Amino acid sequence: MVDDLKKGLEGVLVAESELSSIDGDEGRLIYRGYTIEDLARGASYEEVLYLLWHGHLPAEDELESFAAALTEERAVSDDVLATMERLADADEQPMAALRTAVSMFSATEPESDAEADDLEASLRKGRRITAKIPTALAAFERYRLGEEPIDPDPDLGLAANFLYMLTGEQPDDVAAETFDQALILHADHGLNASTFTSMVIGSTMADIYSAVTGGVSALSGPLHGGANQDVMEVLMEIDESNKDPLEWVEEATDEGRRIPGFGHRVYNVKDPRARILQERSKELAAEGNSKWYDITTTIEEYLTEEKGLVEKGIAPNVDFYSGSVYYQLGIPIDMYTPIFAMSRAGGWIAHVLEYQEDNRLIRPRARYTGPENQEFVPLEER
Repeated sequence: MVDDLKKGLEGVLVAESELSSIDGDEGRLIYRGYTIEDLARGASYEEVLYLLWHGHLPAEDELESFAAALTEERAVSDDVLATMERLADADEQPMAALRTAVSMFSATEPESDAEADDLEASLRKGRRITAKIPTALAAFERYRLGEEPIDPDPDLGLAANFLYMLTGEQPDDVAAETFDQALILHADHGLNASTFTSMVIGSTMADIYSAVTGGVSALSGPLHGGANQDVMEVLMEIDESNKDPLEWVEEATDEGRRIPGFGHRVYNVKDPRARILQERSKELAAEGNSKWYDITTTIEEYLTEEKGLVEKGIAPNVDFYSGSVYYQLGIPIDMYTPIFAMSRAGGWIAHVLEYQEDNRLIRPRARYTGPENQEFVPLEER
């Protein structure tokens, strides 16, 4: 009997999960039964973390306690800061710096002797990782600019505090809400490459630091986490060309050039997260320069209406609008994927701990296609 080969494990069921569900034909995403639209417009990122980790939306006292615990864990060690400074001086890539930082967090873990199967201890460790990632990332960027890191502000939520540590200025309500919403939209998305990587590592009962470090590594690949940076670079290229956006995109598509931010392995229609970020992009445009919103909507209208990509199952994904939203918030382009990781770490942790509740080592097989019956020749005779 010849087993069917599923390259990339496409369509293969490997686990059951209560965390998130995607309907690619309807353009629907839910976290534990709640639509992404309701969560993005009505909840905070901290509430969504609580939902993913604890199975229900928190009551006010639960959220207050949970947010306070996250706030208390934001500080990173002097060793992590010194390493971020050295990596910044060495012109290291931000995702590589983040990978190193997450791995280093375990050195100061107060529960380092906890048993591997102590899921409550692993969740507390995951909370510390999630709280510290924004601090390490912001410090790395500050060092790249030749400036000192800014200490976390305990009066700010996770999203607003990151923007503050990054820029040195407290964000206004629109900026803080927009970034918080972006974190919610990226928190989880089924068994994508980075989440599955984290689960495979977790299935060995390695610690949560190892699992999240693996997730960061998988997300750093250009086929997974880098499309929003690609989108923004294209938008800037259009702006610098001094051409009408419609003229530019017509020429680019006629030349066979692929426009990033379109198409998804799961969605056959417009990504629901893209719809939400498009609204935020419009709000940011109303507060200042509408250039980026105008360019993105022009591209979308041309590719969907003139080129008919939607009929082919190719529509805007979340990256198409997140890039310009981040840019309008003053975030450096090469920090977009690390921000993705900052958000998705919550989902990685949730999936690892859910899988470990009924753990089985993930061990797929490969079909051997090499030679058979080779005759061994001793070294002196070769």
